[in-house]
Amino acid sequence: MQKKFIVDQATAIGSVGAFAIIALALLIGESDLWIYLNPASFLIVVGGSIFVVLMKFNLFQFGNAFRIAFRAFFFKPESSEELIDLAITLQRRARKNGIFALGRQPIENKFFRKGTQYLMDGLSIHIVKNTMLKELYQADARHETGRQIFQSLSEVAPAMGMIGTLIGLVRMLAHLDDPSKVGPAMAVALLTTLYGAMLGYMVAKPIASKLALRNAEERMNKMLIIDALIGIEQGIHPYILEEMLLAYLPGSQRQNGGGRRPVPVKVETAEAAETEAA
Repeated sequence: MQKKFIVDQATAIGSVGAFAIIALALLIGESDLWIYLNPASFLIVVGGSIFVVLMKFNLFQFGNAFRIAFRAFFFKPESSEELIDLAITLQRRARKNGIFALGRQPIENKFFRKGTQYLMDGLSIHIVKNTMLKELYQADARHETGRQIFQSLSEVAPAMGMIGTLIGLVRMLAHLDDPSKVGPAMAVALLTTLYGAMLGYMVAKPIASKLALRNAEERMNKMLIIDALIGIEQGIHPYILEEMLLAYLPGSQRQNGGGRRPVPVKVETAEAAETEAA
């Protein structure tokens, strides 16, 4: 059964909790929340920030960033342990029934499935590893661009808030002789700073950080898959392959790979392949 996207609980709890704290603070001692809504301030911060960030990237990259941002809130659960178990299963099947037996094992991970298909097609392991590394680099570049867009937004939004503050102060100083216009001008000055800080530090920057985390997790799993494919093609013993792949897990999560010490085996790893490809 194909895995479905699930909500990232940390992102959901963190975002809802942060805005709930702000809302609670606004409610305490103030019954009229409408005073915190100012269309001019919102236009300066949100609209201005979007157009300034757009100047740094092209339209395709900018539009794709919001699709990539989806990964900050929803993801398909896939642990390294599951990939290791799948790799060992595939290795045992291939050693027992041949490389074409890999086609009888359901593989949900598209990257892993593509790699096993390359092996069944008889491609050289050098071609397989280079192709898979290129795909990894391309995915890295796309995700990094999305992260950079939200990182830029986190830097631009507070600056646009400051610009709005200056606009409001100029309006206020220009109408000191008319008290009725001083209040609205001061509201623009202060609310743009508030909106800029909220957009930058409560929305854009956390998304950028979570995208970096997601990319690191995905990259590690893909490197694990490349090492697994190399081990499968070279016919490494399942126990030894398991010990190799367990190196991708934190020490506290590693389990005894079969209860025996693997004999030293010279094997080409994904890290060496990455160095060679570079």
